Amino acid sequence: MDFFKREPNIEFMVHRGRAAVFTALLVAAAIAFLLFRGLNLGLDFTGGTLVEVGYPEAVDLAEVRSTLAAGGYDDAVVQTFGTSRDILIRLAPDAGEGDALSNAVLDTLREANPAAELRRVEFVGPQVGEELAEKGGLALLYALGGILIYVAFRFEYRFAIGAVAAVVHDVVVTVGIFAGIGMAFDLTVLAALLAVIGYSLNDTIVVFDRIRENFVRVRKGTAAEIANRSINQMLPRTLVTSLTTLLVLIALALLGGELIRGFAIALIIGVLVGTYSSIYVASSAALALGVSKEDLVPPPKEGEDAENEQP
Repeated sequence: MDFFKREPNIEFMVHRGRAAVFTALLVAAAIAFLLFRGLNLGLDFTGGTLVEVGYPEAVDLAEVRSTLAAGGYDDAVVQTFGTSRDILIRLAPDAGEGDALSNAVLDTLREANPAAELRRVEFVGPQVGEELAEKGGLALLYALGGILIYVAFRFEYRFAIGAVAAVVHDVVVTVGIFAGIGMAFDLTVLAALLAVIGYSLNDTIVVFDRIRENFVRVRKGTAAEIANRSINQMLPRTLVTSLTTLLVLIALALLGGELIRGFAIALIIGVLVGTYSSIYVASSAALALGVSKEDLVPPPKEGEDAENEQP
């Protein structure tokens, strides 16, 4: 625990060139996953019918798929839901809807295993799914725009660009990882992305606040040295916040059930990449844009105003 009580002296900014290369590769890999593999969009965005079926014993997904294909549901997506005894079946909108479809699916499954039990049925129309996807994307854009304006007014435009770059990095990497692992991307994951934006911004603002304070107080040292000192001063606080948040999220991912697992995993990824981006994306971007003491230190007052302020 001594690490959290003293100020470390890690040369973060010395390695910002290597970090920039790593960041570029990470973002490129995330974009490649999104372009060539794509997101496994959940029912909230694609529309269709979701049927949850339970069995008294573990079932083989391959057998379930073959049973459904024999019954005419070739495009059904089958996956486990929490345990190997519970499965989720996602059907495209053109397969039908309502009780008739769910009963037909259940009858097909009971031909192979009479113990199959219907647990839940959800239907989302394709029009609703398209509208949710559009509004979700707009919500992300509005959040990024608001962040840009807020940070530009509170700090300086170079810091605003750095903060937005960090947030965009976090969102792109998180979404890219979801595309890479093939996990369902639904409204709960979108909500987690918005939470990641808030978390990442908060961490970045804390670092920027300390950089601004040190620019005013510390008269010697380059901008990179002051930024490095500021990051080290805030590092114990950042690690404590991140670790306590991760403990809760890991518990949710492991014990919270399938419905909240995607939300928890998206936040776990977001916390990790958000902590990294606060150090090596936001601060490095501001330095690369040429932020200096002169941009934040108030100019010395002259004349009558200066005389009036003398003790």
